[in-house]
Amino acid sequence: MADPKLDKQKDTEKRDRIVRRVAQELRDGFYVNLGIGMPTLVANCVPPGVQVVLQSENGMLGVGPYPVAGQEDPDLINAGKETVSELPGTAYFSSAESFAMIRGGHIDLSVLGAMEVDEEGNLANWMMPGKMVKGMGGAMDLVASARRVIVAMEHTTRDGAPKILKRCTLPVTGLRVVHNIATEMAYIRVTQSGLVVDEIAPGLSVEEVQRATEAPLIVSPALKIMEI
Repeated sequence: MADPKLDKQKDTEKRDRIVRRVAQELRDGFYVNLGIGMPTLVANCVPPGVQVVLQSENGMLGVGPYPVAGQEDPDLINAGKETVSELPGTAYFSSAESFAMIRGGHIDLSVLGAMEVDEEGNLANWMMPGKMVKGMGGAMDLVASARRVIVAMEHTTRDGAPKILKRCTLPVTGLRVVHNIATEMAYIRVTQSGLVVDEIAPGLSVEEVQRATEAPLIVSPALKIMEI
């Protein structure tokens, strides 16, 4: 019988590994948009000494890490309606101005979750057929306009089915927009030749990663163990 506490701990460990790996891609001076869900946790893992500006499409530039319990400000929320903190110099503006920033190509890095990614870098993350959808949010604008897109997601579904496919089966958010995929199992680069595995998690083999992936993987000659 499954242990709910153990399952929750494993889920937390997976998310922690993913967001910490993504955080290693942050560079000084970057303007970064973190998508709803797991990607928002990257705000808590910005490497020491790295200065980035986090943007939320509901109109906030200068998002800080999640607030300490008891110090939440209900007026400070991100696009996922979660309470956030503000950093010195934070600016507030309308959603229209926010999307002007995004569509104008001013976002250096967009980190999003996904339901599916395929070997061409196509992304599906906005709807499941037959389920109610309130809207696609800012994902379509972000993947079309950000200079770089990283998908942060678990490698498989809860049923163990691959989420990295030969071709997306769900409605697509953007075509050939993904640059990298970060999962708890590997860090993968999307290239014209296919998906290149640059890093694998400690204790795993490339063969294990491939078994959890529908799309064929190319092993980088410089393959290394993920450092988190």
